[in-house]
Amino acid sequence: MLKKTARVSAVTFAWALACLPAAAHPAYPDKPIKFVVNFTAGGPLDIMARLVAERLSAILKQPVVVENKTGSGGNIGAAAVASAAPDGYTVLFSLDSIFTVNPSLYPSLGFRLDQLKPIMRLASSGMLIAAHPSAKADTLEALVARGHEDMVAFSSAGNGSPGHLGLSMLSQATRMKINHIPYRGNAQAVLAVVSGEVQAAVLATPGLLPHVNAGTVKALAVTGSQRSPLLPQVPTTAEQGYAAVRQDVLYLAMVPSGTPDSVVQTLSRAVQLIMAHPEVQQRLRAMDFTIETRDGEAAARELAETRERYARIIKSAGMSVD
Repeated sequence: MLKKTARVSAVTFAWALACLPAAAHPAYPDKPIKFVVNFTAGGPLDIMARLVAERLSAILKQPVVVENKTGSGGNIGAAAVASAAPDGYTVLFSLDSIFTVNPSLYPSLGFRLDQLKPIMRLASSGMLIAAHPSAKADTLEALVARGHEDMVAFSSAGNGSPGHLGLSMLSQATRMKINHIPYRGNAQAVLAVVSGEVQAAVLATPGLLPHVNAGTVKALAVTGSQRSPLLPQVPTTAEQGYAAVRQDVLYLAMVPSGTPDSVVQTLSRAVQLIMAHPEVQQRLRAMDFTIETRDGEAAARELAETRERYARIIKSAGMSVD
């Protein structure tokens, strides 16, 4: 039965590709396409980009290469794409933070927001609030209560990271005493809470999952709009009475703003088909992605609304990248 389902899926996908409308821009693509990933190799964003690149190459009959260009909270890679030729041959794969968080944190981004436009929003994921046994907290409520009595040290993947923003939301919503300890990346921040160097963390779920399953850390809450498919038994912050602690990390594909609409449509349709493929969805859900695609216009509106909300939080919390 599984083999039959796989064959049906493959036939359906092949048929969909055959029906993919040709671009009004007939020469596109006639050379390799480059995906710029503005965060480190091996992370969820990078894995997604490489998965899409492989399948997009098969669809468009051109090589699609992936280049990691990191630094300055994703700004360096974004600036490189913003200044690239607007011809569809340079595509940015990024988290939403370059549009929703960084404008309130960095005096200069190195590019203007209007230099980039979304092809589409591909997926989202929440952050996980977890605690070391030394925190003596089996629930988020218990951790908040402890934070009203004593300072609780939290790790994050760095100043300006999604976890840093999540901590700012948690601090404002609960008034608990939080000592934010920024680390250089997710792996170091995970190690800090697993070893007991800090008492808690707000980090991406996949890095913490093995330690949650091993019982070395306790999963207390998910910050996303819905529960994690990897930890369906763990309630969201909203379900526990902290609706203000709501944070979905968005994953986006973007191009320089002057890119012709016909080229954007070709990329958008192809990526939409890729994201709808059962095998792709299975792999991404295993990494805590909620697959919910939105076209460029809807993604742009979502970014603007989220940027406005985050700006108020960042200003109120006095967040900085220093």
